[in-house]
This record gives sequence, structure tokens and C-alpha cells, in this order.
Amino acid sequence: MKNIFIMGGASYNSVITLDEFPQPVPTTIHNCHFNETIGNTGAGKALTSAKLGFDTTFHALIGNDSFGEKVSSFLQEPNLNFINDADPLGTERHLNIMNRNGERISIFTNPSSDVPNIDYTKFKDQLVASDYIIINIANYCRYILPLCKLLKKEIWTDLHDYDGKNKYHQDFINESDYIFLSSDNLKNYREFMIAQINNGKKIVVCTHGKGGATAFTKERKWIEVPIIDAYKMKNTNGAGDSFFLGFLYGFSKGYSIKKCMQFGTITAGLCIQSEFITNKNLSEFKVEKEHQKYFTA
Repeated sequence: MKNIFIMGGASYNSVITLDEFPQPVPTTIHNCHFNETIGNTGAGKALTSAKLGFDTTFHALIGNDSFGEKVSSFLQEPNLNFINDADPLGTERHLNIMNRNGERISIFTNPSSDVPNIDYTKFKDQLVASDYIIINIANYCRYILPLCKLLKKEIWTDLHDYDGKNKYHQDFINESDYIFLSSDNLKNYREFMIAQINNGKKIVVCTHGKGGATAFTKERKWIEVPIIDAYKMKNTNGAGDSFFLGFLYGFSKGYSIKKCMQFGTITAGLCIQSEFITNKNLSEFKVEKEHQKYFTA
């Protein structure tokens, strides 16, 4: 069993699903689908990682409040060790408004602390023991990057909807070896991917929602994968995190990059069929069976 250390990103979210986003005029909406659940990029990655058989350690900030207790309860899963520091601002909370196309407006109703009082050296043993390290772009996570580099550990990161110029992301870009992002706000994503490989990155992967995903390797090879249409969308929250871990699952097995991309597509597809941030029926057996069904049958 491979060890993964994941840092950053747990919240307790309210999710409203509408056919269409409201117009920017005063209105009353009488009916919607509503639920409250764990969310955020680290939680999605950690839950997916554990279900795919990784021995997972996940660190996040949560408050000493009822929402923090709910986050912790969702993370009581096999293969998952959740460790946390108390956030004096309370547990991070989002309001996510979804439409029928899977598009999202995310409002941070209670952001987390940017610079919490944490002794990052306490993570040294976990970092040393980890086969893979995922550092998410929560602000507090940037302060562990120097320790990762000091220990000569490779870093995986997810830039999400990076626009190609936001300086907030630069520390994560500079220090990471493996980069994932979406093309939502980066139409010239190929130029960015080429630049990162030129700067010494091992691989860059860009997801495009319904448009599939693109990888560019250090061997300067482009790899494209489409979505699997058979997966019917209920909820897109967590799809990108599931793709990330599906890819990493294949990578940990020594599969080709194309096959890793296929596993990313499978785990993302299974995720969107669920109203949760990962598919509760996800497992190593499930994804291998799905790969045989869609790619080797």
C-alpha cells in the first residue's frame, strides 16, 4: 500500500442546485435541491485516495465548532488518517450554487485563516514516509513547500481554475513537480503546459470538463482523453479531485500516462454520478473493472 500525504482544503458546505443560475435581478425561488455536506479539494482528494487503496494522511484546518465535528465525522474512513489544527476563524464554509450543466458559483461564507500558527516541522515524519505528497493551494499550505524541498520530496499540486497570471499560485507552481489544473480560465492552456515542462516539471495535466483532459509529458508528448458519456451527471463537485487521484492511482501502478488519464476519466465519471464529493462505491476493484469495460473490452 502506497502512502500519500495531502495538505489543505476541508470545509462544510451548503449546496443549492437549480436548473439555471438566477438572473441578476431581485427574485424569489420557491423550489431547489439543497443539501449540506463535506467539501473542498483536500477532503475530496483524501476520501478518493483512501477508497483507491492508498494509506492516506490528510491535514486540514477546522474550527472548534459543530461544523468541524461534522467534517471530522465524514473523514472517519478506512485507510484515512485525518489530522488537523484548530482554526481560530472557525471551520471553512462554502455556499455552492450549481446549475444543470454542472457549472458552479462558489461563495466562501466563512474562509479559513491564511497564516495560522502552525509548526510545520511536526510534519517531517509524515513527509519522509510518504510516497506521494499533494499540496493544495490553501494559503497556509505554501509554508510547507520549503520543508518538502529540503527533504527532496516531489510535490503534486492542483491549480484549479488558474488564469495564467494570478501571483497567488506562483509559489505552488515554482515548487511543484506535477501540476494539474483546469482550462476554465486559461484558454491558452497549451502554452502554459509547454512552459512548465520547459521549466522542468515532470507532467502537466489540464482538465476541460465535458471536453475531456489533456496531458503534456516531459518527453514532450501530448495525450488527450475524452469523457465517458455513459456516466450521467448528478453533481460535479469533486470531479477534478477524483480525476487527480484516479490519475495518481494509475501512476502508482506504473501504468502508461495514457492509461493514467483513462483512470482519471473513470474516477471523475463515477464521482459525477454521486451527490457526494467522491463516489461512495469507489474501490480499486471498481476502477479496474470499469477500465476493462471501457478501454480493454
